[in-house]
Amino acid sequence: MTDNRFASGQQLPPSLWAATAPAAPPTPRLTESHKTDVLVVGGGFTGLSTALHLAEAGAQVCVLESHEPGWGASGRNGGQVNPTLKHDPDDLVRLYGVERAEPLIDAVSRSADLVFELIARHGIDCQPVRSGWVQAAYSERAVAGLHARAAQWSRRGVTTELLDRAGVAARLGTEAFAGGWLDGRAGGIQPLAYTRGLVRAAQSLGAAVHGETQVTGLERRGALWHASTSTGATVTADQVVLATNGYTGPLWPGLARTILAANSFIVATQPIEGAAADKILPRGETASTSQRLLLYFRKDAQGRLLMGGRGHFADPRGPQDFAHLERSLELLFPQLGPLRYEYRWAGRIAVTRDFMPHVHTPAPGVTMALGYSGRGIALATSMGRHLAARLTGDSSSFPYPVTPMQAIPLHGLQRFYVAAGVAWYSLLDRLS
Repeated sequence: MTDNRFASGQQLPPSLWAATAPAAPPTPRLTESHKTDVLVVGGGFTGLSTALHLAEAGAQVCVLESHEPGWGASGRNGGQVNPTLKHDPDDLVRLYGVERAEPLIDAVSRSADLVFELIARHGIDCQPVRSGWVQAAYSERAVAGLHARAAQWSRRGVTTELLDRAGVAARLGTEAFAGGWLDGRAGGIQPLAYTRGLVRAAQSLGAAVHGETQVTGLERRGALWHASTSTGATVTADQVVLATNGYTGPLWPGLARTILAANSFIVATQPIEGAAADKILPRGETASTSQRLLLYFRKDAQGRLLMGGRGHFADPRGPQDFAHLERSLELLFPQLGPLRYEYRWAGRIAVTRDFMPHVHTPAPGVTMALGYSGRGIALATSMGRHLAARLTGDSSSFPYPVTPMQAIPLHGLQRFYVAAGVAWYSLLDRLS
């Protein structure tokens, strides 16, 4: 059934994932005050992975989510499990040096492995397919850059495949691209179902997960943190993890100004059938373009085609705000003829100035992790595992850079940042 409502205030915004995910596990509002080892604020991939791995290590952990777990981008993204950063491995070596970069590269490279290991270990019903990710380019010059990227990962033991025009066409079912590469580590999932599976797994290990419970204040009292909430109950904890990503608010002063909360828009067709449809992403690959304003696309388990990409800064108000994605999908696959669209939705990702995930420790006992720039399934799951190890005493092997909080200059103009960035990158894409 099509549901194209765009009003704010829905407990779970309408989307393909909301319509097809298994029922959510109970995550009742917090009604009684209590003490825990670690309080996690935010019920998305970062927070739930952190909670799960903390619980596995024997820690008492409590997750508080303002809405319900998966309400933010964790339940609204494109479902692509891509173990990469915006920066290539050799760029990371130049930025951080070999000693710091290689553990980071290794953690990123293993991030998709972790996602699929958790799915298998905890029996998460999220329609996992691991047939790789194709990154495709329109021009021969851009293809050369993608092949150089593949070579960097190949030197580090990653299964890759260099694709020419015919190779991309066979993988994707479109003649639009000049070539690209296949990253064999990657795959696709139903992201809201995965999120709900992480909730169940964390709960099974003793973690407390509460929805409809907004943390309204944090106060340090002696060696402990005291969190006040919208329900009136309080949580006292030795450690606090803030994992709010693209929906970061004013809870910690200045944190929201360290990211740009950009909208990612997605459309999904009705299930497509027939010989032409069978040649599109025939093995269940996921795909994206190499443009700065990339498009990403895949099929779901029922054969729907999904297309995602950047939209304007404001939340969508109607189908007209998704027209650019529908045009792009129909240009890529003209053999399908006119397409009928069943779902349209959007969610906010957190983009940092350096396109790196950010970890901050601004006060004793407080850790913040956010800013995956659209690669949150794999990276945030990995981040949660490593944060849990750090919080339980193994800080020496933490692979992600820990940096001071730094506000983006003139952050109050972020909607203009986004609009200017879209215009600038559109020009560069046309020139490349």
